[in-house]
Amino acid sequence: MSHFPRLSKMKDKELKNSLFGPEKRQKYLPLFLIVSSLCAVSFYLGAAYGSEKQSIEEAYDSLGAGNKAGCTSVIKQGPIPPCNISMQDYTPCTDPIRWRKFDKQRMAFRERHCPPRAEKLQCLIPPPEGYKSTMLWPKSRKECWYKNVPYDWINNEKANQNWLKKKDDKFIFPGGGTMFPNGVGEYIDHMEELIPGMKDGSIRTALDTGCGVASWGGDLLDRKILAMSLAPRDNHEAQVQFALERGIPAMLGIIATQRMPYPANAFDIAHCSRCLIPWTEFGGVYLLEVDRVLRPGGFWVLSGPPVNYGVHWMGWESTEEKQKRDLDNIKDLLSKMCYKEYAAKDDLAVWQKPLNNDCYEQREEATYPPICDDAIEADAAWYVPMRPCIVPQNPDAKRISVDTVPKWPERLNHAPERLKWTAGGNTGGFNQDTRIWKVRVKHYKTLVPELGSNKIRNVMDMNTLYGSFAAALIDDPVWVMNVVSSYATNSLGVVYDRGLTGTVSDWCEAFSTYPRTYDMLHVAGLFTAESHRCEMKDVMLEMDRILRPNGITIIRDTPQFLNNANVLGKAMRWKCTRHETEMGPDDTEGILVCKKKFWTVIEESDES
Repeated sequence: MSHFPRLSKMKDKELKNSLFGPEKRQKYLPLFLIVSSLCAVSFYLGAAYGSEKQSIEEAYDSLGAGNKAGCTSVIKQGPIPPCNISMQDYTPCTDPIRWRKFDKQRMAFRERHCPPRAEKLQCLIPPPEGYKSTMLWPKSRKECWYKNVPYDWINNEKANQNWLKKKDDKFIFPGGGTMFPNGVGEYIDHMEELIPGMKDGSIRTALDTGCGVASWGGDLLDRKILAMSLAPRDNHEAQVQFALERGIPAMLGIIATQRMPYPANAFDIAHCSRCLIPWTEFGGVYLLEVDRVLRPGGFWVLSGPPVNYGVHWMGWESTEEKQKRDLDNIKDLLSKMCYKEYAAKDDLAVWQKPLNNDCYEQREEATYPPICDDAIEADAAWYVPMRPCIVPQNPDAKRISVDTVPKWPERLNHAPERLKWTAGGNTGGFNQDTRIWKVRVKHYKTLVPELGSNKIRNVMDMNTLYGSFAAALIDDPVWVMNVVSSYATNSLGVVYDRGLTGTVSDWCEAFSTYPRTYDMLHVAGLFTAESHRCEMKDVMLEMDRILRPNGITIIRDTPQFLNNANVLGKAMRWKCTRHETEMGPDDTEGILVCKKKFWTVIEESDES
């Protein structure tokens, strides 16, 4: 990855704002429309002269990328071929083949390592042989088609733990796990007894590290708690892919050397069920990273080694002395981090993060771990090295802790205090953004009747600000992955304060997920914002990779980018239609709705 310094980002944004700010756009808009209209007419007439049978769309395709007399160019793109079937589960930035080049220490090789542009695939990822349309929600939570995720490792190696079972042409998910073979429901019932806030709306956002097939996150959905299930691509074949196939929020990730792609103070609760992370090694850096993303007053829940070691140590292929030492080390580190032992019973242990900085300031001098300096801002989370230090609370944050943030669902439309230290953030802008997206989503549903039904479950908002698109869909049977660009305003904390979930990412690279994991992608203004950095073709090929067959994309942008998206969509076998926005024909933006064709490699072979 080409990683630019923060100063370069700021200059880039300032240059963009100076050239394309609202006043400049307003000033040059009439001239732009006149020139664009003349270009369109001249293009059409030239094309018509060459061939009366050629359609307007084909005339556009034939023009190439040339910019004639200042006219807005339309790209030329022939049909994009399918990739080899061996690439059916290709994850560009977590590719096992590329792992061999990177350091094994601290599992750094399993972090993101993206190919340079010259090595990016210029083909369409095929579905596996026998792939079927994903089961509809909520049935998908309990079963999926075997050939959609044809991997047997978990079924074979952990059959006694009830993660999943193969039955005929399906995988069945009984809701088991390593630490809850009797079912995740019973496990979470015990957890709720220890943490009453899980039942009254105080806890809404959750993080599950080492999530397995996301049984914990799946069960929490019925309890109005939204979990981000996180796991690496490793020998537990396709655990994140299973989670997404089930319709449960998840993404590829690992706590290794880089910060997780989430802001500080994001999650109300974090959970590890036998995730086998060495919490106290390397200066306790892994637990300190969980602390960074955990909200003040939030809870860290641990089950599995070394909790309740006296009962389980023999089954862990360990010794009682080692497990006791490990638990003592965890308790000692948490104590120095000012956590308090909140509750413990049987296989569950719960600690609570301090509400403010008071305890840190009262520690003895030179206590380890130290308090971080201000060299790296707390919310920075994209290719930022983890450090073995405590990230202190923002001294201006008065209503960001678990006990002061409004309970769910009131927090969804409550303007968070965090807006005060978000660039350009204020209550008025937040409320306006919320109102605007309610209107826009209502219009989208007239264009995409499936939206709002159980035909669409996994949704991604590829370029969000405050998560208002997701908020407008809160009563529908969907969950939304809110993505904030690593080069945009760092507003993801506001998204989490609303009780929603999401991640930081960079669309010049591949997203941290498997192919075919989203039913719908929403792309509002992304190409306008990022075209100076990212190749549009690369972004749309990535969209095709993560979109399911028959999946839908809603692209909202200026006519230039919609024209180019239409050409690229056609080359990727998408069927696209143009629409006006809810503002009507006078709006400077438009909408392109595309549906991805369900094609197979076998069909390609027959056609050739």
